[in-house]
Amino acid sequence: MGQTAHVSAVVWTAAGSLAAWLWLLLCRGFFWRTDVRLPPSRDPGTWPSVCVVVPARDEAAVLPASLPSLLAQDYPGRAEVFLVDDGSTDGTGELAHELARRSGGLPLTVGSPGEPPAGWTGKLWAVRHGIALARARDPEYLLLTDADIAHAPDGLRRLVAAARTGGYDVVSQMARLRVESLWERLVVPAFVYFFAQLYPFRRIGKDGTRTAAAAGGCVLLRAETAGRARIPDAIRHAVIDDVALARAVKRAGGRVWLGLADRVDSVRPYPRLRDLWRMVARSAYAQLRHSPVVLAGTVAGLVLVYLVPPVAVVVGAGAGSPVAAALGAGAWLVMAGTYVPMLRHYRQPLWLAPLLPFTAFLYLLMTVDSAVRHHRGRGAAWKGRTYARPDTVPDEG
Repeated sequence: MGQTAHVSAVVWTAAGSLAAWLWLLLCRGFFWRTDVRLPPSRDPGTWPSVCVVVPARDEAAVLPASLPSLLAQDYPGRAEVFLVDDGSTDGTGELAHELARRSGGLPLTVGSPGEPPAGWTGKLWAVRHGIALARARDPEYLLLTDADIAHAPDGLRRLVAAARTGGYDVVSQMARLRVESLWERLVVPAFVYFFAQLYPFRRIGKDGTRTAAAAGGCVLLRAETAGRARIPDAIRHAVIDDVALARAVKRAGGRVWLGLADRVDSVRPYPRLRDLWRMVARSAYAQLRHSPVVLAGTVAGLVLVYLVPPVAVVVGAGAGSPVAAALGAGAWLVMAGTYVPMLRHYRQPLWLAPLLPFTAFLYLLMTVDSAVRHHRGRGAAWKGRTYARPDTVPDEG
């Protein structure tokens, strides 16, 4: 009797997992497709002015592979780069000047904002300083990009043309992250896959939807909209600043577009598991609004959706329950099938697709670790800074 009840529970749980995957496959904005790229565009009659803002803290290791690509932008209008050296100790600012002298191209200004006041994350304080410098040039658009992002020579003109043609206030591209080490192969494509599952790209660009997100490495933002949405002041304490920016723009009535990039690449390496773990854990609990209830629901959801299928296959086969095994195999097959397009986008072998449950388990552990760090009072840590927990930050209005 106990054995039968146990098998029956596995059958019903596996059925729930399969139902969840069929819903994700068909009803979650086709998040698994990777064909959301820059929309068709035409060149404007007059190219608007653009200021590029690059917050940088201890980025000397990656700057030689990224900054020259910005300075070399083939942009027909007026454009200028503002790199904000956010208290670096590795000579980031000096290196930026040297790279500009060697590379030529767009004008470069290097500024320093000083230490961020209470209530600000360091990156957004640096962005604020960069935008303040840029306002003296009265640009129509701001390109907010990270110091580890390399852009194709025509990247800026394609972004501006897409924004102008589509009437978008934000055009953002998800940079292609580096995938070379074994851990990068296992974790990085899944990172983008999970992001798209949370924020289906097709829904972001559709008028009338509440779904909003951007990719912080490449965000073209209309300057007038930034002022109307009070960016970055309105999101000054956000750890996940790109999503917060997109939400602020949508709340202000702006239009947002997000898609995958073909020639926008992150040059930052994450060779070891602990490097990737730190990247995910620093913001995972913030994504859950620091809520233990949401955390519990997320863990339960990850278990049901990603871990139950392989467990049902093993338990069903061992207990002689072909129904449980078949349901688990069906859910696992749909899961792997939805992951294949992302693996192809990253030019990775398809045998990684069935390993997605293992990767999801790693993300589950990273998320729990993020919550543990938060409740121990450490807050989110990045670039040598630990940010205060949101409930300890005074509201400046």
